[in-house]
Amino acid sequence: MRLLLALLSLALAEDWPEWRGRGRRGVWREPQLETLSHTRLAWRAPLGGGFAGPAVAQSMVFVTDYGGGRERALAFDERTGKLLWQVDWPADYQGMGYASGPRATPTVDGDRVYVLGASGELQCLRIKDGSLVWRKNFRSDYQAALPTWGFASAPLVYRNLLIAVVGGPQAKVIAFEKTTGREQWQALSSDTEPGYSQPFLVDDRRLVIWHAGAVTLLDPRTGKLIWEHPFRIHMNTPIATPVADKTHLLVTAFFQGARLLHLDTGALLWRGQSESEVRTDTIHAAMATPVLDGDFIYGICAYGELRCLKRATGERVWETQQVTVERARNATAFIVRNGDRYLFYNDRGELILGELRPQGYREISRVKLLEPTSAGGGRRQLGAVNWVHPAFANGHVVVRNDRELMRFSLLP
Repeated sequence: MRLLLALLSLALAEDWPEWRGRGRRGVWREPQLETLSHTRLAWRAPLGGGFAGPAVAQSMVFVTDYGGGRERALAFDERTGKLLWQVDWPADYQGMGYASGPRATPTVDGDRVYVLGASGELQCLRIKDGSLVWRKNFRSDYQAALPTWGFASAPLVYRNLLIAVVGGPQAKVIAFEKTTGREQWQALSSDTEPGYSQPFLVDDRRLVIWHAGAVTLLDPRTGKLIWEHPFRIHMNTPIATPVADKTHLLVTAFFQGARLLHLDTGALLWRGQSESEVRTDTIHAAMATPVLDGDFIYGICAYGELRCLKRATGERVWETQQVTVERARNATAFIVRNGDRYLFYNDRGELILGELRPQGYREISRVKLLEPTSAGGGRRQLGAVNWVHPAFANGHVVVRNDRELMRFSLLP
């Protein structure tokens, strides 16, 4: 039976080529896990600082890091962990909060990987050897101001385009021809900061850009605005990736909570009423994208509370602290769907397999993968946090902290 499951997993194996996996959906489409008790370390490799998650594609693992005033892009053999190539460049982190390394997950497309550094250096590299195809620097080429917490929005591939949140004075979003770097269109004024949320394609005709002043829907072919919903975010911090289905778009902010919009028109269906980080009502997520599941919404709130809401009204059904353990500011867990179950990766470095139901949360299995190393403030029990989204690919999970990159097998 174990051999059969292993062969089935191999046959249905899938890469994780960008932020939150293929299509940025936060879904791992390989066979549903029954337990995490089989988790075992496959390899580990030294790494520098950073919040950028790994990407997995074409039998390689791609990641970025920082040290000694320089950022790096690195490629490892997915099976063995052998370092295949690395490239580095100078990076100025002066004035940047949480200045420990890059934030944006690499984006892999065909024979190229796109990497974005925290100081605004965008590079298109060949995956076979890391050689440079083209580059742009958001600060020197487009006069973009350095965001308080650095550039964090991973560029998005759409057909022949690479769409990037640049934040320059002429345009907030720019589409480049993906193989040459030539500009194809510009969109949205930069009268507000770009924020830290990731661009997200609902489908082939609709692109979501959530910035510090509004939630917007663009035509990815031209950059033309379809609709805009004003939403001024405290401290210019839209972070969590929006989530959508055929009818609804959900966004959630740390202070202002969640808003559910009609996807076709941008009309507001309901919104959180509280702007307190403590006395919260809907879901006040800092980093983790919530889940739309049938008539319900599940997500992590400002102090690590896993909550269930009624989709129709935003009314709270239940909450639990079990996933994040510690009730602390910015406590979080990234959520990935796997079959009818969910994988939670909390900021304590724990991977959890569980079920989400209107009746409540049920934990099935939990395993510790790594030690958190990023400064989380003295309030934290472990003295540090891990705010890096993992990559689930080919029967494994790949995680990193500020010291090493690790790959674990999740198969029996």
